[in-house]
Amino acid sequence: MSTNSVALTRLLLRERPSLLRLAQRIVGDALAAEDVTQSLWFRVQRVEDNPPIVNKRAFLYRLAANLATDQARSDRRHGAIFEMGDLPEDVADDQPSAERQMMDQERVRQLEAALEELPLRCRQVFTLRRIDGLPANEVAARLGITLNAVAKHVRIAVRHCHERMQSTSDA
Repeated sequence: MSTNSVALTRLLLRERPSLLRLAQRIVGDALAAEDVTQSLWFRVQRVEDNPPIVNKRAFLYRLAANLATDQARSDRRHGAIFEMGDLPEDVADDQPSAERQMMDQERVRQLEAALEELPLRCRQVFTLRRIDGLPANEVAARLGITLNAVAKHVRIAVRHCHERMQSTSDA
């Protein structure tokens, strides 16, 4: 850590209440001012000794004001981008249509039926691995089988389900 950063850190700790007030005046929010002060601390930790800082207090306050100004600009840009106005009446609904929902429900029933046709161990492995999202080594440990057996059961289940889903969609 440089001597400049050590001195600025000590000064920041002494001047923190004043720096918080300065940041709050600029950003207009106490929580955002806390964020600015935290960013200030991180920035101060990276200050080098060359060139030496003659007026460390002025440097610290200028840095705090600059960070707060940057934060305020960022907040304004973010607000402008995400500000919601009235939506036009012809905006499409992001919900799937009733027909699509029924088709999806039917596909889920078909998949469940295909899974029920699998041998118990194969179905267990597939469910733990693909539906519950467990890692292969955890599935193997839980069921007392090898990693190769886990991979084999998953392959068999995927192939079976794929074939069943294809045959029902072709019908």
